[in-house]
Amino acid sequence: MAASETSSSTPGGLGKLLDSRRVLLVVGCGGVGKTTTTAALGLAAARRGKRVLCLTIDPARRLSQSLGIEEMKTEAQTIDPALFAQAGVPVTGSMTVMMLDTKSTFDSLVMELAPSAEQRDRILNNVLYKYISTSLAGTQEYMAMEKLYATKGDPSYDLILLDTPPTPNALDFLDAPERLVGAIDSAATRWLVQAVQSSGKFSLNVLAKSAAAIVRGIGKVSGSGFLEQMAAFIAEINSVFGGWRKRADAVSAALRGPDVAYVLVTTPDPLAVREVMFFADRLREQDMRRDAFVVNRVHPTYGRVPDAAEVEGALARSAISLGPDAPTRLRRAAEDESRMGKLDALHLVGLEAALEDEASGGSLLAHVPAFPYDIHDLERLSRIAEVLAP
Repeated sequence: MAASETSSSTPGGLGKLLDSRRVLLVVGCGGVGKTTTTAALGLAAARRGKRVLCLTIDPARRLSQSLGIEEMKTEAQTIDPALFAQAGVPVTGSMTVMMLDTKSTFDSLVMELAPSAEQRDRILNNVLYKYISTSLAGTQEYMAMEKLYATKGDPSYDLILLDTPPTPNALDFLDAPERLVGAIDSAATRWLVQAVQSSGKFSLNVLAKSAAAIVRGIGKVSGSGFLEQMAAFIAEINSVFGGWRKRADAVSAALRGPDVAYVLVTTPDPLAVREVMFFADRLREQDMRRDAFVVNRVHPTYGRVPDAAEVEGALARSAISLGPDAPTRLRRAAEDESRMGKLDALHLVGLEAALEDEASGGSLLAHVPAFPYDIHDLERLSRIAEVLAP
């Protein structure tokens, strides 16, 4: 009984990207194995002699275990080479992992761009800043890109992989710089700055009547002190907007650089395939290539399934005892697996069309089989790495 590929994949897997790119962004919706794929690609690159940095967001506990570390930290942790040796995984490079800390990344950006130490301290100690730096929509996505931008020029690493944030829309990070700046520097916030700057205290006189009525209502609930604090913060943050906007433009440009590759991750599940196709279309709209697709949990299809007598004979020759009904159960399991493989192939037809649609040679493709176990150690993670980049 021989298994066949559900559909064709590139013989070299994603090795070409590991050898030729500086940055890999791994994109996909939740639950498709995106973080594990990022770690496996990092391990594959380290096996090829690369000095690798993996940036991840809120990693699962089992990923830390699979890398042989107690827990992911916001400081860089280089995996002990002895752990690779113990697992029988030959690694000639190095693998460093780091969990993104949104607030510390935002703090570093403010410290770099603030024109003076006094303004820096006023911003960092402002109550509203503490909220914005952790909870404002778009902050996590933008800071993930900022951290990537900051480490991209670090000569300590040959390859940087980013496990993109787990947002409802996996490509929110493309617009994050513009959205975050726009959320703070809006017409409404400029009203507040205007109201405070004239006298140093909050005044409704300089606002239009309609705006004043709205703000007066807010003041009854929150108190004018809160509004003054908000306006003061916006006035301070405006002092770094020139550098911030320039930095945001640089981050956006870096996402489109020739040394950056996008790896889109999915499973054969129809909903996951539909979402990854949406992501692929969005990248194309942004004039960005879909460099590679990784399809996780692909079931095999089989040719002829042996009959019960043949299975029983094979069990006897191997001296395996699985009970009197083992041949029937094994045949049924093989038939079920093959049936799921045929369904996977059907669901992935649309994805094959997307690969063929690429004008410049098509995207790379790797199928990761549906392993009958969880990935919780380096040995098993290396099996995925070998599939992704032999």
